[in-house]
Amino acid sequence: MSLLKANLLLLLAAALWGFGNVAQKTVLAHLDALSAVGLRCLIGGLLVLPFVLTERRLPAGTAYFSSLARIGALFAVSVTLQQLCYLGATVTNASFLISTATVMTPLAAWLLIGERPTASLIFAAGLTVVGAMLLSGGVAGFSGGDLTAILSAACYALWTVELGRHMQAHGRPFTAAAAQFLLAAAFALPLGVMQGNLSLGAALAAGPELGILGVFSTAVAFGIQIVAQRFIPASHVAVIVSAESVFGAMGAAIFLGERNSPLGALGAAIILVAILSVAMSNRTAGTPFGAGPIHPFGAAVAASAPPSVNSDQRDIS
Repeated sequence: MSLLKANLLLLLAAALWGFGNVAQKTVLAHLDALSAVGLRCLIGGLLVLPFVLTERRLPAGTAYFSSLARIGALFAVSVTLQQLCYLGATVTNASFLISTATVMTPLAAWLLIGERPTASLIFAAGLTVVGAMLLSGGVAGFSGGDLTAILSAACYALWTVELGRHMQAHGRPFTAAAAQFLLAAAFALPLGVMQGNLSLGAALAAGPELGILGVFSTAVAFGIQIVAQRFIPASHVAVIVSAESVFGAMGAAIFLGERNSPLGALGAAIILVAILSVAMSNRTAGTPFGAGPIHPFGAAVAASAPPSVNSDQRDIS
């Protein structure tokens, strides 16, 4: 798969997340944050679950399940913090502050797996952070929601690195997707029952938002990322999916009437430049496990085949 094709898939995922951020804000008119996360992830998990049967059944040892548990736990914390941030942050600010995961992911990848970022990627990540700060108006007057968005970004950075390690070592993207969605639902739904306003009436009232979040922002968008991360380094992925912030700002302006200052518009333009500089790279994404072209939530059985580890590849399970 060429890097351009992989990046276009990730840009599609970013668009689904960005416009889905509007639903993350409006769903809070009907449901508490924990219940919204739980129902969203339950829908996504149930949609992906049948595809697990298309993947080859492989012997899975302790390393596989511990890796799956790590990505599931990190995803549950990340998506919960992201939903909570909308209690005190605008869609525009939350979208761009979460995009600070762009600069956190290369650092996490360097510290955890020794993946050294290239100079161009560091430059693009730095531009993204500058753009995010311009659009959100700087650090002055950060609200609790803004801080929660940054904490969510840090967790997403760790999750992105762990997800990359898991996919390259084990494959089976549908199993990974279903597991992390259902684990997040198992984490959030009981808390929603005990501390939130979860009820049949509230869930029905939030039906349109839950449909958008569960189907497009969860099952499809995260599914694209999970599959793509068998072919693209985590640091590269983080820069491309930061386009979510631009799409989120667009959605907020169209559907919620949020407006940005000229300085904010400049920040959005800087982020777009950074993203395009990476997306249009003429390098090609590697296919280290001999997999052919992939399509998100399509015929991905080949992508889930057992990886053949070469002698010069490090065991990262």
